[in-house]
Amino acid sequence: MGNVTLQCFIMTISFKLTNMINQKTAIYRILDANLDRAREGLRIIEEWCRFGLNDGDSASVCKDMRQELGSWHSDDLRTSRDTPNDPGTQLTHPHEEERESLESLLQANFCRVQEALRVLEEYAKLYNGEFASSMKQLRYQVYSLESKLVGKCRHQLLSKTRLYLVTMPADNFLEVIESALKGGLKLVQYRHKNEDDLVKLKEAYKLKQLCHQYGALFIVNDRPDIALAVNADGVHLGQTDMPVGLARQMLGANKIIGKSTTNPQEMAKALGEGVDYIGVGPVYETPTKAGKKAAGLEYVRYAKANATVPWFAIGGIDETNIADVVKAGANRTAVVRAIMQAENPTTMTQNLLSQL
Repeated sequence: MGNVTLQCFIMTISFKLTNMINQKTAIYRILDANLDRAREGLRIIEEWCRFGLNDGDSASVCKDMRQELGSWHSDDLRTSRDTPNDPGTQLTHPHEEERESLESLLQANFCRVQEALRVLEEYAKLYNGEFASSMKQLRYQVYSLESKLVGKCRHQLLSKTRLYLVTMPADNFLEVIESALKGGLKLVQYRHKNEDDLVKLKEAYKLKQLCHQYGALFIVNDRPDIALAVNADGVHLGQTDMPVGLARQMLGANKIIGKSTTNPQEMAKALGEGVDYIGVGPVYETPTKAGKKAAGLEYVRYAKANATVPWFAIGGIDETNIADVVKAGANRTAVVRAIMQAENPTTMTQNLLSQL
């Protein structure tokens, strides 16, 4: 009877030891895999900082974080790796097979790094408390870097954009805008004055997804709250809308804020408020701004000489008069009806872009 009891005791201890060894190996494999994942994601981000943005400071931050991760990647973690028997190597998702835009590529890799760091932080608590603390600090660094770089990419695209579509209600609303996006449009402002907020939210969200699918910026007219709710790239404010400073507090430093101006005094005030771009117009009288006196080409010439941020001539501009606007000094224009009421928005977009 004593021998049976002893054998049971030995078997129990053996089982527990085996279980402990298996647990330890599993934890090591998790740490190993996520250290690799975080370093790979950071390298992808670092390459864009270096070659796409020429941003040595951000590239250096990425490199330092990769080095920090590497310092924790010990031999005992590496030797626990068992790639042939890892079921995760067979898992994939359609969204991983292609990227819709540079922004989506960067966003995917920021998410990858953040998720990996969170896994490392939690499982490292079972391995090394100092390791876990280091991963927590790195995660906060990555959040800050993401905010900075996504904002920088936004402003870089804004600086390169020549044609700006401001929407108006239409029966085939999304189809018209997608047609314009296919023609090379890279900046869209959602403007729907006389509609309920719930409808605006729904339309704005769908339009943001569509714009980002084509690598275009998406701006909301007048409403920083809706821009925040749908994670738009920014907001456009009129002269009687929310102050720029308050909109900046709501949206953050990395979102785009534009403002309409109709004369040199309004331009000077907008520039002093720190806007990212301005609208210059209306160049011609337009039903979109009923009763508003045209600012004319003289204000376009003034903007050419005095504006210190990207500016878009706007107001009644179409393919019949855009050449005059360009001759007056504009190399960026915003349009509404020219595209929204075009028979072929793709062709119209291409025609307008060719003249800019």
